[in-house]
Order: sequence, then C-alpha cells, then structure tokens
Amino acid sequence: MAGLRAEVSRPPAQAAPLTLTQTALLFTRLKLRLVSGNLRGDLTAKIGFVFGLIGAVGVAGLGFLLMSLLRLAPRDIAVDLGIVAFTIVFVAWTVGPVFAFGQDETLDPARLALLPLRTDRLAVGLLAASLTGPWPAATLVVMAGGVVGLASGAGGAVLGVLAVAVSLALCVAFSRMVTTALSGVLRTRRGRDALMLGVVVFILLSQLPNLLINTGGVRDYRAVLSGIAAVLRWSPPGLAAHAIADGGVAAVAEIAALAALTLVCGLLWITALRAVLVKADASTQAAAVRGAGGGIGRLLPDGPLAAVVTKELKYARREPRGRIGWLSAIAVTAILSYTVNSDPGPGHPAQIIGPICIGGLLMSLNSANAFGVDGPSLWANAVVYGSPRQLRTDLAGRHLALCLIAVPLVLVAGIAVAILAGGPGLAVPAVLSGWGVLGVALGVGAVTSVIFPYTLPERMNAFSGAAPGQGGVAFMGSFGMMLATGVLLLPIVLPVLLGVTWVAYLAVPYGAAIAWGGRRLAANLGHARLPEVVAAVSRPS
Repeated sequence: MAGLRAEVSRPPAQAAPLTLTQTALLFTRLKLRLVSGNLRGDLTAKIGFVFGLIGAVGVAGLGFLLMSLLRLAPRDIAVDLGIVAFTIVFVAWTVGPVFAFGQDETLDPARLALLPLRTDRLAVGLLAASLTGPWPAATLVVMAGGVVGLASGAGGAVLGVLAVAVSLALCVAFSRMVTTALSGVLRTRRGRDALMLGVVVFILLSQLPNLLINTGGVRDYRAVLSGIAAVLRWSPPGLAAHAIADGGVAAVAEIAALAALTLVCGLLWITALRAVLVKADASTQAAAVRGAGGGIGRLLPDGPLAAVVTKELKYARREPRGRIGWLSAIAVTAILSYTVNSDPGPGHPAQIIGPICIGGLLMSLNSANAFGVDGPSLWANAVVYGSPRQLRTDLAGRHLALCLIAVPLVLVAGIAVAILAGGPGLAVPAVLSGWGVLGVALGVGAVTSVIFPYTLPERMNAFSGAAPGQGGVAFMGSFGMMLATGVLLLPIVLPVLLGVTWVAYLAVPYGAAIAWGGRRLAANLGHARLPEVVAAVSRPS
C-alpha cells in the first residue's frame, strides 16, 4: 500500500525539449495542417487555393524560362539582368510579408507568444514555416533558372546551387527580421496609415522607369541597365547573382559573405523576436474618439438611410482599410492618365476616357464586399431587417456614401485629364462614362457582397484583404465583380472608346439602372442568407 502511494505521488517525468530539427518539422507540419484545415469543407477556399497554386506554378515556370534564356544574351548583359532580377526577388521578399501582415498566420509573432518554446527554437520553426508553401518553392525555381542562365561549367553550377540556397535563406531571414521588428507598429492605426502611405509611394516609384521610357527620358537602355547593375553589384542579391556567374574563388568569397550576412540577419531577427514577445501590444491601448454627429446626416431625413450614410462616411475617413482603396484608385488613375497622354498634342478619345473609366472601376471596388467592414456588428442590423426592402435601403445608403466621394473625384479627374491631354471637349464624355462605370460597378458589387462576403481583419494592416482562409473568397469577389462589370459596360463604354462619344450621355442612366437592379437582386438574395453573410464577415482574424 505504501508502495502504491509512493507511485501515485511521484511527479511525472518532464518531456525532453525539442531539438532544432524537431522544431522545424513540427512547424512545417503545423503550417501544412493549417492550410489543409482552411480548405476543409469550404469550396471557395479550395478554389482560391487552386488559383494561388496555379499562379505560383505559372510564376515559377515563366521565371525559370526567362532566367534560363539569359544564356542566349551577351555575357555582360546577362549578368546585369541577373543582378536586377535577383534584386527584384529580394525586394519582393522584403516588402511582400509587410504588405501581407495579418493574412499569413505565421507572420505575427504575437500569435505565438504563449508557445512554450525558447526564442531561438521559435525562430527556427518560423523559418521552416516560411519556407513551406508554393511561393517559396516558386522563388527557388526562379533562382534556379539563374543557375541555368548564368553559371559556366560544372563547378560554377555547384557554386550556383549553393548561392541560390544561401540567397533564399537570406531573403527569408531578412524579411522575417523586418516584419518582426515592425509587427508592433503594424498592429496600430498609425502604423497602418504609415504603411498605406509607403505603399502609395512605392507604387509611384515603381512606375518611374515606365514614365521615363514613355516620355523619351531614356534613350540608351543598355547604359541604363549597366548603371543600375553597377549600383546593385555589391548588394546581397547582386553578390548572389555575380557568384553564380563568376564561379571562381571570388564566388566562394561572395557566398561566404552572404552566409555571414544571413547569420547576422538571423541573430537580429531572434533579438527582435525576443523584444516583441515581452512588449505590451500597443494596438490594445485605448484611443480617444472624437464626437460624432452632423455631416450628411443632417441633410437627409431621419431614418436608416441617413444613419448608414453617416456611418459609411466615418468608415471612409477613419478606417485605413477604406482609405487605402481610395488612395490606390487615385494613384493608379493619375499614373495611367499621365502614361497614356505623355505625348504632346491631342490624342484618341480612348486615351482620355479610358483612364477615367478605370479609375471609376477601381473606386467602386470598395463596394465589392460592402458588409465586410462591419464585421461581427452586422448582426445588430441583420436581426431587425424584416424584409428585403430594409436591406435594400442599407445598400442604398452605402452606395450613396460611396458616390459622395467618388462622383466629385471622377469629375475632377475627367476635367484635369482632358485639359492636360489637349482635348477639353472630351471632358464631358469622360466624366459621364466614369459615372456610368461607377453605377454599374455598384450594382454588381451589391450582388458580390451577398454571394462572396468575407471578413476584413480588424487589427491588421490595410492590405490584409481577408481573414485567414478567406483569400480565395476575396479574390473571387473582386475578380468576379470586375469581370461582370466589364461585360455589362461593353454596350456603353466600348462605343465611346472607339470614338462614338455621344453614347456617353446614356452612361449615367444606364449605370443608375444597373445599380438599382443590382441592389434589388442583392436584397432578395441577401435577405434569404443573412445568417451566412453575418457568419462570413465575423470570422476570427
């Protein structure tokens, strides 16, 4: 009996700590299990995953082919192009995770703060999770194409494979270091605003070469390529590309330098991870909220319509997720307008009207998931919507709020582009066409909002378009809206773009009719499936 009591009171033996290899395998399995769990029982998520997989395979195949074809170019040009290509991959790995912060569950270390792991083992596990998936594999394939296109001889190929492996590890370690260091800021509203502004600047800068080419600012393309490659030659991706092309003793030194830099980035990442895991989350701190009231609500009769309009305008003013859509639409419209009208003298009507129509379409993308910004609070509206008519009023309020912002923007853009392009007489057709596009897109967006609803994560950056597992739904909603809008616009916009500008006077009534019909159809469909809509926009993020 005493032996039995002693056996019962004996403390359980503690499990041995996981080794680094076991930790990496565990996180790899967790990442695969997370992906498979998101796909289980959700057809739209499966379709979205298939589209993403097809995209990764396409990028891998095309990238490998283009990099392999460098072998056919002159040696100096091939090396320069390889340096630029490897730099683009490195930049994509650096900024991509920042933009995707919140969509990939492994990017935010706060989600993993309670795991009973030391920081170094947690970093190893996160590194393994980062390398698991179709896009890391696509990156590896594209870089391997560089070995085919740049390496010379068997020794150069062996060193090239080693350089690719080290370069991919550097890309992941550096991107993780940057994302982890910025994770606390990215969960705050000010951080999301700064990120939003940075993305707009990044988009504008990425179009600088295109603008220089179209405006005749660049004559000797080979000299420009050589100059850019000379600047990037001593950057980490430049060292990797040059090591593949060189294949000698210098390549060994360059690969060693890359390995040392990767180790330094890994140590800095562990340091940033340790600091983030013990810091208070700034995104949970209370913020002052200014008093509400007034605005457009005073100009409308009291009722649900005025309440919805007022709420939507506040969202547009205060929500980074809403502002990024508007800023992106404005930036793309401005760049496109300048690009197609860079030549002096009046051009074809399509050069003026086309960018305005595209701008109207981009602005209306904010309506493709009209209920997503409400999130779980949508249930408070759903429980009182006793008929499709009440839901139709809600959609009408959302459309009115969007038009109060988009209609003046289209007006100003149409007039400005027409004057700058030397065709002021086309300002009226351009503005009317843009308004028509806006109306058609609003009608289609109302339907996609009830067929493909998804959650807009609350504490993530403005580019986290959907909650984890709903990326496919978001893609299908946006892509489906743009496709259906394009088809419905053909009878109106196509004649105008071909020079029959008087058809533009029919664009506004045509767009208003489509918007009315879309709201009516969406209200009938949405009222019948309000529980599903509320559940879709209320998923935890």
